Amino acid sequence: MLKFISFGSGSSGNCYYLSTATDAILIDIGVGVRTLKKYAREYGVDLSLIHNILITHDHADHVKSVGFVSHELNVPVWTTQKIHYGIGRNYCVVKKVNAEHVREIEKEKEYQVGEFKVKAFEVPHDSTDCVGFCIEAEGETICIITDVGNITDRIKEYIGIANHLVIEANYDREMLMNGKYPKFLKDRITSGVGHSSNEDCATALVENITAGIKNICLCHLSEENNHPELARKSVDTIMRAHGIVPDKDFNLMVLKRTVPTLIFDI
Repeated sequence: MLKFISFGSGSSGNCYYLSTATDAILIDIGVGVRTLKKYAREYGVDLSLIHNILITHDHADHVKSVGFVSHELNVPVWTTQKIHYGIGRNYCVVKKVNAEHVREIEKEKEYQVGEFKVKAFEVPHDSTDCVGFCIEAEGETICIITDVGNITDRIKEYIGIANHLVIEANYDREMLMNGKYPKFLKDRITSGVGHSSNEDCATALVENITAGIKNICLCHLSEENNHPELARKSVDTIMRAHGIVPDKDFNLMVLKRTVPTLIFDI
């Protein structure tokens, strides 16, 4: 049985853990090493099961601790050549990824990463490069789609094949536009290579999920321009208007920004 936990989801740090009974991967490591170890102890996560790390992009809130964790666990880091380059140039990554731990991947090509089949795909974002991940294990398909500037046709296809989906609902449009952010930052967020709104997320779900969906996790919520209750209500309302009923047709949850979201079985 697969298990999933979010150790943090938002601009303060992103890190997801996915495991079988005998193997585990981390997706992004933007939380501190001490924080990761503390949460692992509290929630009974065996870090020695982690044999591989996947990285979506090179922004600090996704890679801050990747070098430390990769070195300490002696595990490889899988991502695109451009993202590896971006990690190497990121001054927030104090400990770089050792050369022997670098694994370069190509988008839309499937890789066997331990017990997981992994495929990266293009996600529009203003980083050096950015990918989502489609992960298959034990007959289940898990898609991680975060920091999404816009929902492309290819992203829609991956939403459609997911049994379990982690997808960004970063901001409420009204809160952002009426909030204290300067215009240049508002423009960046809504530029098409920034982030996706609650409405963007909900519309993509309505148009693309299938009967195979079991769990949807809303991720990477803005601290300033969103609230967990608001994100959930916005997505729930739009889906119900189209005859889709969260928590009946599938489980809908919101990942917490700075503390773990409890492990659940897939």
